[in-house]
Amino acid sequence: MGLGGCIILIAVGAILTFATDWHMEGVNLDLVGIILMLVGLIGVATFSGIAKRRRVVVPPTTTTVVEEERHPRRDGYSDGYGV
Repeated sequence: MGLGGCIILIAVGAILTFATDWHMEGVNLDLVGIILMLVGLIGVATFSGIAKRRRVVVPPTTTTVVEEERHPRRDGYSDGYGV
Protein backbone atom coordinates (compact mmCIF):
# COMPACT_ATOMS: atom_id res chain seq x y z
CA MET A 1 0.00 0.00 0.00
CA GLY A 2 1.41 3.35 -0.98
CA LEU A 3 1.02 6.80 0.42
CA GLY A 4 -2.20 7.36 -1.52
CA GLY A 5 -3.82 4.27 -0.03
CA CYS A 6 -2.93 5.41 3.48
CA ILE A 7 -4.45 8.83 2.87
CA ILE A 8 -7.62 7.18 1.52
CA LEU A 9 -7.85 5.06 4.69
CA ILE A 10 -7.56 8.18 6.83
CA ALA A 11 -10.23 9.96 4.78
CA VAL A 12 -12.67 7.04 4.87
CA GLY A 13 -12.12 6.62 8.60
CA ALA A 14 -12.78 10.31 9.20
CA ILE A 15 -15.96 10.15 7.13
CA LEU A 16 -17.21 7.12 9.04
CA THR A 17 -16.38 8.70 12.39
CA PHE A 18 -17.45 12.30 11.95
CA ALA A 19 -19.83 12.55 8.99
CA THR A 20 -22.21 9.62 9.27
CA ASP A 21 -25.08 8.90 11.58
CA TRP A 22 -25.87 5.36 10.44
CA HIS A 23 -26.62 2.74 13.05
CA MET A 24 -25.94 -0.90 12.24
CA GLU A 25 -26.62 -3.89 14.47
CA GLY A 26 -23.38 -5.24 15.92
CA VAL A 27 -21.10 -2.70 14.18
CA ASN A 28 -19.87 0.49 15.78
CA LEU A 29 -19.03 2.72 12.79
CA ASP A 30 -17.27 5.27 14.99
CA LEU A 31 -14.85 2.59 16.18
CA VAL A 32 -14.34 1.28 12.64
CA GLY A 33 -13.54 4.83 11.48
CA ILE A 34 -11.05 5.36 14.28
CA ILE A 35 -9.36 2.04 13.48
CA LEU A 36 -9.11 2.99 9.79
CA MET A 37 -7.60 6.36 10.68
CA LEU A 38 -5.02 4.72 12.97
CA VAL A 39 -4.07 2.16 10.32
CA GLY A 40 -3.70 4.99 7.80
CA LEU A 41 -1.48 6.98 10.14
CA ILE A 42 0.70 3.95 10.85
CA GLY A 43 0.94 3.36 7.10
CA VAL A 44 2.00 6.96 6.46
CA ALA A 45 4.67 6.74 9.16
CA THR A 46 5.95 3.42 7.82
CA PHE A 47 5.93 4.60 4.22
CA SER A 48 7.82 7.80 5.03
CA GLY A 49 10.39 5.84 7.05
CA ILE A 50 10.98 3.43 4.18
CA ALA A 51 11.12 6.26 1.65
CA LYS A 52 13.83 8.01 3.68
CA ARG A 53 15.98 4.87 3.67
CA ARG A 54 15.56 4.42 -0.08
CA ARG A 55 17.02 7.82 -0.87
CA VAL A 56 20.57 7.53 -2.09
CA VAL A 57 22.86 10.51 -2.14
CA VAL A 58 24.69 10.54 -5.45
CA PRO A 59 27.77 12.72 -5.68
CA PRO A 60 27.71 15.21 -8.53
CA THR A 61 29.24 13.96 -11.75
CA THR A 62 30.65 17.31 -12.78
CA THR A 63 34.33 17.91 -12.37
CA THR A 64 35.68 20.75 -10.31
CA VAL A 65 37.64 23.34 -12.27
CA VAL A 66 40.67 24.67 -10.45
CA GLU A 67 42.27 27.78 -11.89
CA GLU A 68 46.00 27.95 -11.88
CA GLU A 69 47.58 30.67 -9.82
CA ARG A 70 49.27 33.31 -11.89
CA HIS A 71 52.67 34.44 -10.90
CA PRO A 72 52.86 38.20 -10.45
CA ARG A 73 54.59 39.98 -13.26
CA ARG A 74 57.46 42.26 -12.40
CA ASP A 75 56.92 44.76 -15.23
CA GLY A 76 55.23 47.46 -13.17
CA TYR A 77 51.74 46.83 -14.51
CA SER A 78 50.80 43.90 -12.28
CA ASP A 79 48.93 46.10 -9.82
CA GLY A 80 46.25 46.92 -12.41
CA TYR A 81 46.98 50.59 -12.93
CA GLY A 82 48.77 50.25 -16.24
CA VAL A 83 46.23 48.09 -18.03
